[in-house]
Amino acid sequence: MELRVLKYFLVVAREENITKAAKMLHITQPTLSRQLMQMEEEFGVSLFKRSKHSIILTEEGRILRRRAQELVDLAEKTAKEVSRQDEVISGEIAIGCGETKNLEPMAKVMAAFQQVYGDVHFTLYTGIADDVKERIEQGTLDFGLLIEPVDVSRYRCLRMPWKDHWSVLLRQDHPLAAKEAIEPQDLAGQRLIMPARLSVLTQVEAWLGRWQDEICTAAFMNLSVYNKEVLTQNGLGLALGLDFNFTLPGLCLRPMKPAIENGSYMVWKNNQFLSPLLERFIEFTEAYLREHYGAQGGE
Repeated sequence: MELRVLKYFLVVAREENITKAAKMLHITQPTLSRQLMQMEEEFGVSLFKRSKHSIILTEEGRILRRRAQELVDLAEKTAKEVSRQDEVISGEIAIGCGETKNLEPMAKVMAAFQQVYGDVHFTLYTGIADDVKERIEQGTLDFGLLIEPVDVSRYRCLRMPWKDHWSVLLRQDHPLAAKEAIEPQDLAGQRLIMPARLSVLTQVEAWLGRWQDEICTAAFMNLSVYNKEVLTQNGLGLALGLDFNFTLPGLCLRPMKPAIENGSYMVWKNNQFLSPLLERFIEFTEAYLREHYGAQGGE
């Protein structure tokens, strides 16, 4: 059994569609179908249940998938270990991120990585999670630093060490500035600058609860802490967003009660070929976060 054919089998098992799998593998559908039938003849069992629109694994197929993945992973790991002696780690790493405190530990990782691999440079793209995920899927970004709420089920990921906490940004001369924390009922009748990203807006509306009908939305906006502060400074409204502990003159931050906090993930595409550079950066990042911030969860 050739390793190449096992890889074909794994792609078909994942996609559950011969046509789609053949396109991904850059081979013809008849060629792929013939390879699968030869595999079934070699093992003497049916590996797939075939229908008009899909192809799914039999019990024997599921057993083979586990073993095939182990064999492919071992072969790739062995090849990397053998070739790594002469590897030259250089090139570009493209990372997309939103505005999060976790950019600080990520920046420390990047700086430490460059100290070891001086021929590596980074390209950073700032955008909301939906934009970053789209660019990862398109292949224009290698990694994303995504802030919750976000679905990362389609990605490999590392959990970042810090939590981002939400606050209300307001002018120091506003009556609510006298409060230690802002509760939903405090915002009744206020003009608010709200997040434009739908999943985040839903989170904020859940926090507001029955009081959301009592507020007036002055503006929706994504990202740019500075722009949000300029709008607040000039009286457009109170801004709800993440607390970065710095403000323009005349502004202040008050925590939201009950608290809203969001974690972040470093993500990359699942089931894709990774260059030695990207493989090394993932390994380096995981080790750095574990050493400097405690054990981090890979998911």
